[in-house]
Amino acid sequence: MLRAIDFPTVDHRGPEFGTLGKNVIAGMKRVFKSTQGEVVIYPASGTGAWEAALVNTLSPGDLVLMYETGHFATLWQKMAAKLGLNVEFIAGDWRHGADPQAIEKRLRADTDKRIKAVAVVHNETSTGVVSRLAEVRQAIDAAKHPALYMVDTISSLASIDYRHDEWGVDVTVAGSQKGLMLPPGLSFNCISSKALAASKSAKLARAYWAWDEMIENGKKGYFPYTPATNMLYGLAEALKMLLDEEGLDNVFARHQRHAEATRRAVRAWGLEVYALDPREYSASLTGVLMPAGHDADRVRKVILEAFDLSLGTGLTKLGGKMFRIGHLGDFNDLMLMGTLTGVEMGLALAGVPVKKEGVQAAMDYLSGCAKAPARKVA
Repeated sequence: MLRAIDFPTVDHRGPEFGTLGKNVIAGMKRVFKSTQGEVVIYPASGTGAWEAALVNTLSPGDLVLMYETGHFATLWQKMAAKLGLNVEFIAGDWRHGADPQAIEKRLRADTDKRIKAVAVVHNETSTGVVSRLAEVRQAIDAAKHPALYMVDTISSLASIDYRHDEWGVDVTVAGSQKGLMLPPGLSFNCISSKALAASKSAKLARAYWAWDEMIENGKKGYFPYTPATNMLYGLAEALKMLLDEEGLDNVFARHQRHAEATRRAVRAWGLEVYALDPREYSASLTGVLMPAGHDADRVRKVILEAFDLSLGTGLTKLGGKMFRIGHLGDFNDLMLMGTLTGVEMGLALAGVPVKKEGVQAAMDYLSGCAKAPARKVA
């Protein structure tokens, strides 16, 4: 993909670019499980796609129901408030995903149908906890509520099974830097016909993020402003790898296999997986809770300096309390084993009382998955 990004930049108003633009939009529709909705691609980080989802569908003062699953759900909530929306934030403990029953109860109580949107983070990057999106959709339907359904898939898309149309999602938010295996710099909205209709009467200010011009230009593969051409080259290569070379179902199975191997390693060390509900385990990353008296950031520093291995930090209220092991994107069994070996050695160097059995537990599991597709070492 880096070699693809290196290609000479073509005229973004010329015919070659139009072909590229149409191809990547079509490919992203397949990643969203062959959605019938519209897909727009922004030259922006995932934060831009958050804002686009809100400003294209809502008006100042609209009530939005969001769920506190972690650091990034909290940031999305803060953005909504800054944009002039009235946000109701259902409190969570960060160790569980969004509770479908709590959402249904609140929507049933909203007899005047004041809530205009329900927004949920699919995979909470800060914790390694997944929300059960199909059940949230069922909760909205059971309450017979017309609210739009918005989902952040920034760290789940192309890593964890996701179904925009089947799960009745109205706006999906995504980014390039996780499962799509690219640097940061592209973000996405996948848009249902219901959300598109809502955008016609939405009153929040929008210009750069406006869907109408993006969709109209996108029909011919173009943008209403200068696009990130070289990132789109990389996206085209990533889509080829995901859709044509490995296949999405195999990608999802590989991520699940690596996640299970990682969890077995964590437990064999005598440590605790941060996510509490097995239905909500992440296939993208695993949060690891440190034992009392041990600083996760010190452990991360030791591992980085000794083995040049960078682990995710605990964010905001989890600072120093946990670290995160990523196992998403262009990743294979040997890369995972190298990662877990570095963590196991680093924990020992940092003086954390762990059993030196995690790597073996992961290895035993992976070697037992004889029929699982294996990624080749680059």
